Amino acid sequence: MATMNVSLPDQMKEWVEEQVKTGRYGNSSDYVRDLVRKDQERAEARENLQQMVDDALASGIADLGREELLERIMARAKAAVDKRKSA
Repeated sequence: MATMNVSLPDQMKEWVEEQVKTGRYGNSSDYVRDLVRKDQERAEARENLQQMVDDALASGIADLGREELLERIMARAKAAVDKRKSA
């Protein structure tokens, strides 16, 4: 596993330490790894959502307006993200 040093303002350092004190994380590295994993999941969800929007717009076969179509796609994407979070 690679090592990375990160500089944080005192307030952020204290926040990280408080998160570790809750017992949810073994140490500050665990907390940062969890943040990175969650950010990766969000980025993947955004990419998937954009692909669905692009596919839908490119298909040209929709009686729905663009906004309604986008709302439906976003709802499906949110449901998929929520499902992944609960797994």
